[in-house]
Amino acid sequence: MRKFFLILVAIFLTAPIFSQEIPLDEAKEILKKADEKTGYFGKDFMGEYMLVQEKPGQGRSITSAIMYRRDSKSMCTIRITGPDSDKGKGYVQFDKNIWFYDPTNRQFTFTTPRDKFQNTNVNNSDLRPQRYVEQYDIERAYYEKLGNYECVVFELSVTKKASKEADYPKLKLWVTKDDFLTRKREDYSLSGQLLRVTAIPSYQKVDGLSVPAKMVIQDRLRAKKINGKNQYESTQITVSNVSFKKLGDVVYSKQYLENMSL
Repeated sequence: MRKFFLILVAIFLTAPIFSQEIPLDEAKEILKKADEKTGYFGKDFMGEYMLVQEKPGQGRSITSAIMYRRDSKSMCTIRITGPDSDKGKGYVQFDKNIWFYDPTNRQFTFTTPRDKFQNTNVNNSDLRPQRYVEQYDIERAYYEKLGNYECVVFELSVTKKASKEADYPKLKLWVTKDDFLTRKREDYSLSGQLLRVTAIPSYQKVDGLSVPAKMVIQDRLRAKKINGKNQYESTQITVSNVSFKKLGDVVYSKQYLENMSL
């Protein structure tokens, strides 16, 4: 646990050790490879997720869920398994639409990738493949060391075409240059205000594919001053019991969520 904490501190706080600019064409190829690492195309994905939200001065809340993804068709189903008060709730995505299901009234409500997942600091889009090359232009790219990781840093701005669907107008990414895994991400407003910081300190290998093992998302707009210092809300995500076995088509349907809540 101490080792994980030290890695996390390095990712959030460590100042750059060196910087070297990268030509745009080369940078775009690296960003494309980083994109490909976030999706599992040609396979179905299933994993158990635990989200622990920390609210300074208020304690923590825990949400557990099972996620099913078919990235080749942008299909996804999330079934909430805890706490007891939320069991049976879920999300289903198909035809580029995301629906939230509440078994209390057996109703589906339209939601968006930008909306918060179960009122945590996590956006719905954080749990799905990223599309940096498609949605963003590279303003600048350079080599920089982040803790023990040798990274390529990307400063990105949303394209005009994607401005209505992308979560944030500006991003900054740290991608390891040897295996193209995203280690850190900063989300900014159009004016340049830092909104969120995401750290991915550890990955796991399953069937030769890299899957985040732990992620931490820190919300820079939700803070409470304790002992004279701002403490930010954050959500830690742990992913376990990952499988890439083929799943039935019915898993990616409203019917599946309805049946599983009975």
